[in-house]
Amino acid sequence: MSLPLTVVKIGGSLVADGARLRRLLGALPDGVDGPVAIVPGGGALADAVRATQAALAFPDPLAHRLAIGAMAGMARIFAALEPRLAVTEDPVECLAAGGVPVWDPSALAAGHPEIPESWDVTSDSLALWLAARLCARTCLLVKSADPAPGAGPAELARAGLVDAAFPGFATRFSGAIVLRGPGGDRLCRDAVACPEALAERAA
Repeated sequence: MSLPLTVVKIGGSLVADGARLRRLLGALPDGVDGPVAIVPGGGALADAVRATQAALAFPDPLAHRLAIGAMAGMARIFAALEPRLAVTEDPVECLAAGGVPVWDPSALAAGHPEIPESWDVTSDSLALWLAARLCARTCLLVKSADPAPGAGPAELARAGLVDAAFPGFATRFSGAIVLRGPGGDRLCRDAVACPEALAERAA
């Protein structure tokens, strides 16, 4: 890949601002952020899983797998809004072919040893997990709200802007973490030399 990769997680909450969502989806294939792999949030589809679980009290692992299905559904919605995006379970193959991938995480519904099956892990942490696997330079999270200045992964989790598992996944990703809210980009962590992440990459 000629340019560093950015994994872009687009929060499902942006559905409430359809104009901003469409602008963003149109800008990414134009190369505004360089080569990207897009991670969709579950949005209202994941909210429906939460509401159904609250009503019927089924176990968290099932809810987690249904929420992964919600992300897969949003991936297809994004591609319907912007036909230049390609829904895929293999972003590397799509990037190699010159495409702009929207990640379908359906394969994770079978379970993965690195990913706890609970609401502590949402698309925010999954974006970091994918960014580490793809050796991305940056993980960019597009949100409907701005973070506090200088907030790092732990502060973001405490503020409810990311999920509870996010700080732990951040330790396994050695790239930069950036949040993009309505007010613009805010660096939440510079790229760091993370021994655990570097060891995983070398494996």
